[in-house]
Amino acid sequence: MFFKQGRYSGFITPLSYIMDLLVVNLFTNFLPINFQNPILFHSYITIAWVVLSFKNEFYEVHRYSKVVVILRKLFTQFVFFFLILYAYIGFFKQPLMSRLALGKYFLLVFAGVSVLKFLSYTLLMKYRERVKGNIRNVVVIGKSKKANQLIDVFNERREYGYQFMRQFSTKDANFDLISCFRYIANNNIDEIYCSVSELKNEEIAAFIDFADNNLKTLKFLPDNKNIFSKKLKFEYYDYLPILSLRDIPLHNSLNAFLKRMFDIVFSLIVIFGILIWFGPILALLIRLESKGPVFFIQKRTGFDNNEFYCFKFRSMAMNKDADTLQAGKNDMRVTKIGKFIRKTSIDELPQFYNVLFGNMSVVGPRPHMLKHTDEYASRVDKYMLRHFVKPGITGLAQVRGYRGEIEQDSDIQNRIKFDIFYVENWSFFLDLKIIVQTVINAFKGEEKAY
Repeated sequence: MFFKQGRYSGFITPLSYIMDLLVVNLFTNFLPINFQNPILFHSYITIAWVVLSFKNEFYEVHRYSKVVVILRKLFTQFVFFFLILYAYIGFFKQPLMSRLALGKYFLLVFAGVSVLKFLSYTLLMKYRERVKGNIRNVVVIGKSKKANQLIDVFNERREYGYQFMRQFSTKDANFDLISCFRYIANNNIDEIYCSVSELKNEEIAAFIDFADNNLKTLKFLPDNKNIFSKKLKFEYYDYLPILSLRDIPLHNSLNAFLKRMFDIVFSLIVIFGILIWFGPILALLIRLESKGPVFFIQKRTGFDNNEFYCFKFRSMAMNKDADTLQAGKNDMRVTKIGKFIRKTSIDELPQFYNVLFGNMSVVGPRPHMLKHTDEYASRVDKYMLRHFVKPGITGLAQVRGYRGEIEQDSDIQNRIKFDIFYVENWSFFLDLKIIVQTVINAFKGEEKAY
């Protein structure tokens, strides 16, 4: 899967994109439009459709979205598509193109895309309602009027795909935050909904910390309390307003799909352009200097706190502390060839296989050893937030100088700050910037790469 399994319908948006683009391009064959350059026309309408979709958020349809939202998106998308379509005639000087046939083509595409849009929307609703697939387990904190209304929405609107598990009330004599958190952790709860009016500020802060550190989605039924200093995202479940605390760009299925496609292409270029010939040379040098395997394979913590095997070229002599002790400055375990490949980050190149297999991404928070994940999860606030996305070969923290050995608490704290910033502010251009900076740092050599 490209992203969180069972919670995000990762294939739906990319599949919708492909189907719509097929409609946009194939329907040109049904009418005598008389465009002179087919390749130019198809490229033009494909790029126009993709750009408009991004701009209009055409594929941002959530499980709780209403039909009116889809109608509004269709209207906005096709108004601009109509203008761009007819602009092709003047922009590329196409006097022979049939305006009437182009109009019929537009209506045909509008009908085709609309049918696909509503068909996928309806089928997914029925899938959640009848098959009980794509379900999210939820709990509600509070027994206010709005909290009870929300529970009614969860129970009655089965097509939304929410499985209501339990309601907690802070007014109950036996209510206890620790017991509440234990239930959420032990029962595979995906989302927590809090009635703000029934929670004290310190309880709200406790829920925020718990959700951040345990990879749970936290949302609020709003009132007039001023509890946040950051911009929040409003959503509507039926007619109930819900506040979402954190909006993660890579939980958008289209963003995740694009990032995954980039990862596949980039990793294939590195594997067939560099590793296929450079790997055997480096393997020979490693084996000549010290006995042992060419690759160092270690369990790391990855996406959604799942474990995976991370690949590296072996840079140390064989030792029993490899899985527990990080390499330090002047570490006697590091071989001569190991010093070079660590300094230039060449030892990380086999991780492009991890990227190709889907365990990692080219850019993301660096994966930590299992021992360190357990240690830092309890010591560093918000540490677990970094596992909302796939780990990367390089990351924002690394290009800002926070890599290698963690010598003091400020090292890991600053690293996590950059990781969280990346998770909350991801963009394709940020990934490109990090990759360029990583290449520059590899040629320069880094102070803490030992």
